[in-house]
Amino acid sequence: MKILVLGAGYVGLTTSACLAELGHEVTCCDIDDTRVASLNRAEVPIFEPGLSELIAAQMEAGRLRFSADAEAMAGDVAAVFVAVGTPSAPNGDIDLSYVEAAAIGIAPHLRKNAVVIIKSTVVAGTARRVKKLVDASRGTSDIAVASNPEFLREGSAINDFLCADRIVIGVDDASSEALLLDLYKPLTDTGIPLLATQTVNAELIKYAANALLALKIGFINDVADLCEALGGDVSAVADGIGRDHRIGGAFLAAGPGFGGSCFPKDTRAFASTGRKFGAPQPLIETLIDSNEARKAALADRIITATPARGRVAVLGTSFKANTDDVREAAALTIVPRLIEAGLEVHAHDPQPGAAKPLLTGVQWHDTAMEAARGADVTVVLTEWDEYRALDLLRLAKTMRGRQLLDFRNILTGEAAARAGLHYHGIGRPSVAPKPVRRGQGSAASLQVAASPA
Repeated sequence: MKILVLGAGYVGLTTSACLAELGHEVTCCDIDDTRVASLNRAEVPIFEPGLSELIAAQMEAGRLRFSADAEAMAGDVAAVFVAVGTPSAPNGDIDLSYVEAAAIGIAPHLRKNAVVIIKSTVVAGTARRVKKLVDASRGTSDIAVASNPEFLREGSAINDFLCADRIVIGVDDASSEALLLDLYKPLTDTGIPLLATQTVNAELIKYAANALLALKIGFINDVADLCEALGGDVSAVADGIGRDHRIGGAFLAAGPGFGGSCFPKDTRAFASTGRKFGAPQPLIETLIDSNEARKAALADRIITATPARGRVAVLGTSFKANTDDVREAAALTIVPRLIEAGLEVHAHDPQPGAAKPLLTGVQWHDTAMEAARGADVTVVLTEWDEYRALDLLRLAKTMRGRQLLDFRNILTGEAAARAGLHYHGIGRPSVAPKPVRRGQGSAASLQVAASPA
């Protein structure tokens, strides 16, 4: 099937590469000539594990190309995926102008019975609104508009597409349903379930799913606070409740709150939609506020643990591991507060490109150990695997102070304390280094042992 994808961002590039992998002939278009030129050299402007390699392979196979001229490519395609940006307004409303402009602009150039498929995350009712705009643009109603929300996690997007839990298609007519069933047949033949429903339901499924996942994160963070008050361990609690198949263990990792391009924007949009249609979503409204408050509260923990005008090493600035995305990352709230408090901030992230222009006043380093050199406090803010494997003895020798704040619970207090560090996790007891004297007399030596604190 010949397919056109409008938008060469995260969703558009992943969708294009994966559809080409399924055997379709895909042209991905973007209005940014410079980006298109880079992509035609197989230079991918975002970091997503495996995406650069997949794009290069599909280009080599002749199934994927990039263009800045969508209109010239539109005449013989069966379907157009709209994967352009949907920015969020301060009140949570979604700006649909890019989606509408893309659909209206391409509609006159499509062949009869082509299908416009909205891949961008949009509020309920958007597909039906775009259908009216497309009909007006063409002067006829021979083009269908469907919804096909994405459920991609940054850091595992390719697997999420090709090995999806489910495929959701929103269709208001038989022709678009038939086309999408055919398009996804290579995946449904492997056993991946496909849900076909009305467009408004598909649009709501996307928002409701992300809102529920965000609620799980907010819930376990509240539980973590209770564990700290009671001397419990949130990791054990999360494990215990996650083993219930009705709940599941995903998204039950306590930390600095959710960020990224989806959960913050989607929860705000979900709440805004509820207010607009007289069906408020109080759980989500509360979640939004508590998520922002959490980031500020963790910044205060760091400030309290650091001497006046002291040095803090921040390990990880992306909102989660395996991505360079810093949109609404905890670091964007925490780091400026540290600097405002007069602290010296040194940072490391394996993919720092997007963070550096946004975090001014930070001294960047090529390795975690370099960032921690001379630090009074080291903070683990992103759960990169390389931080899980930190040499804690070396870290202790590198630092000036002894405070290790693990805001992702990826290290163990006992190991940190044995290395001579004072460990503070999230929702678990702190563990302080305890000197244990061995030997006799003046020749006695000191060994560090762990003790709860």
